[in-house]
Amino acid sequence: MAGILFIISAPSGAGKSTLVNQLRSLVSGLEFSVSWTTRGPRGSEQDSREYHFTTREHFEEMIRNGEFLEYADVFGNYYGTARCNLREAFSQGRDLLLDIDVQGASQVRAKMPDSVSIFLMPPSPDVLATRLRNRSRAEGAVQEEIIERRLAKARQEIENYREYGYILVNDVLDRAVEEMAAIVAAERIWHGSDPGAGGADRERVLRIAESCRQANSEARVRPVLQAFGVPVPSLKG
Repeated sequence: MAGILFIISAPSGAGKSTLVNQLRSLVSGLEFSVSWTTRGPRGSEQDSREYHFTTREHFEEMIRNGEFLEYADVFGNYYGTARCNLREAFSQGRDLLLDIDVQGASQVRAKMPDSVSIFLMPPSPDVLATRLRNRSRAEGAVQEEIIERRLAKARQEIENYREYGYILVNDVLDRAVEEMAAIVAAERIWHGSDPGAGGADRERVLRIAESCRQANSEARVRPVLQAFGVPVPSLKG
């Protein structure tokens, strides 16, 4: 049986990598697609663990050869998902998690409309700016113009939240991890790939997942939209 394709997107600095790493330690049968990029490694990142690091020339050769399911140019660097990652996971009946940006997610949804998409929001611009500065400081230097550029990009990405099936707000990491794990378990139940997913907590898992659906998360999302200056939809009365 083919697996489920999970897409998770978030602005840079929203805590997506930390969330994904914790999720992978908790959930079995979930492959992680290691993306390709032309940017250099950060901090303790290792080739083929966080990313496949490569040159711009090699990446563009892969584009010409049709090797990518999706790719995008983000802040002057290419990022992309190789088609072989999907084929390998699905041939083994395993689920696949793609950690990709808004551009890439849009490409994948167009090709694979049955994919499950999740958008992770930071709670506020101030929190996001602090996370970005801490990451930059750990990498050796804080450049305020880069921080401001990423904050502006975050606002643009958050405007696309309605394209995603599920919305998470990463204000408390443990809760975001619990919600993400519940979404995976609930989708496995609904797809019939793992009817026993969630075990004794099945009803709780389904309830948590339902609360994270975009249609059910407007009250929680509104303060984030307001903080980033994104137009706020009217709550359904």
